Amino acid sequence: KLCEGILNILEKDTKTSCQVACLEALRILSRDKKVLVPVTTKRNMQILMRLAKLDDVEDPLERVSEFPVIVEALKCLCNIIFNSSVAQKLSLELNLAAMLCNLLQKCKDQQCVDDIKCFDLRLLFLLSLLHTDIRSQLRQELQGVQVLTQALESSLRVRWTEEYKAAEDRDRPPLSLQETDCAIEALKALFNVTLDSWNVHSKTESHQFRYMAAILRHCLLTTGPTEDKTEELH
Repeated sequence: KLCEGILNILEKDTKTSCQVACLEALRILSRDKKVLVPVTTKRNMQILMRLAKLDDVEDPLERVSEFPVIVEALKCLCNIIFNSSVAQKLSLELNLAAMLCNLLQKCKDQQCVDDIKCFDLRLLFLLSLLHTDIRSQLRQELQGVQVLTQALESSLRVRWTEEYKAAEDRDRPPLSLQETDCAIEALKALFNVTLDSWNVHSKTESHQFRYMAAILRHCLLTTGPTEDKTEELH
């Protein structure tokens, strides 16, 4: 009943501070699988997707005041998808993977969106891990390899000297914690999406995988903010 009450509040147009507080409470409650059973419905998933700006609109993210709401809604969806098989099935029906790819594109070249990007990538990782149909959808319909590779390239701050060769700058500073976390989530999602890619049949695919290999090499030469984070990245 508490979760349902929170979602009823979130369905209304309330203040940003109220939305964040409600989503934080829901995130904690959503760690309990028993609590999720009555609230994992299409309506409730759509409420969270709306707050997370998961839609097919191409408008950029402009209102910085909404960013904390987007991040908390994505965190809630991560917990719900991870803990509920019903939510995993609904995510396919609601075309969640396509909306997440669209949100990633909105984050491209924007400032102050690392947290949004990180949890978007984490949710794509979870979906591609837990639902084989979504894994196939990402690979075949949504250009998931390209989208995720671009997200990885952006997080690693890759600069190119040749088509498949990244610049090696030994003196460049380590990645920030947020950049490292984004890169790690992108790598995890890429692993799932390319897991069954044993045969490369087209020139486009060949280019995509050579491009990715160059970025992965660059990743191995990159350091994170701490030794532990660098090890996790590698």
